[in-house]
Parts: sequence; C-alpha cells; structure tokens
Amino acid sequence: MVQKANITKDKSFAFAIRIINLEKYLRKNKRETVLSRQLLRSGTSVGANIREGYNAESDADFIHKFGMAQKECDETCYWLELLNATNYLDEKQFTSIHTDAEALLKIIKSVILTKKKNCKP
Repeated sequence: MVQKANITKDKSFAFAIRIINLEKYLRKNKRETVLSRQLLRSGTSVGANIREGYNAESDADFIHKFGMAQKECDETCYWLELLNATNYLDEKQFTSIHTDAEALLKIIKSVILTKKKNCKP
C-alpha cells in the first residue's frame, strides 16, 4: 500500500535533519555547544510534536500538539537568529535554514487554523 504524502510530516522531518547537521557543524567547526544544543532540542521537537498530533485522541489534542510544534518552531527561529547575531552563522547559512523554519511555521499555523475552523462545536 502506497502511503499518501504528508507535507507537515515530510517538511518537519527534513527540517530536523538540517538542524541535526547544523548542530554537528556548530559543535565541530565553531566549537559552540550551548546555543546549538538548544537549537537541536527545539528544532527536532517540531516534527515529534507533529507526529504526536497526527496520533491525537481528539481534535483538541491535535490542536494542542500542533500548538506545541508551533512554539518549538518559533523557538528554533529565535536560536537561529541568535546564532546569526553572534556570528556563528553567516548570512547565507542563516537565510537558508531560517527561511525553511519560517515556511514550516506558516504551514503549522495554517493547519491549526484549518482544524479549529473545521472542529465540531
């Protein structure tokens, strides 16, 4: 059986891979561990919360899990901005991954709004 593509699962998984690779780069090449660990936690948590959301027991649980994913994604943007502001990331590195984070954040927000709109009162 062929599984239907799921944009939020796929994009959050690909994003987590980018975050893991960035954390490795920061640790090895920049010798930075504190900020990159925070980035690793929040950046990989996005996809984990999305996965939990798709296994939710109710619409409210789904919305809650996606809300957590939204918060983690926004936190990830913060760590990326801080790494850029402190010159651990150059502008090209920052723009590339921050653009992905912002796009993922918009998708998550859209999913939440759609689910809220379609929930039974």
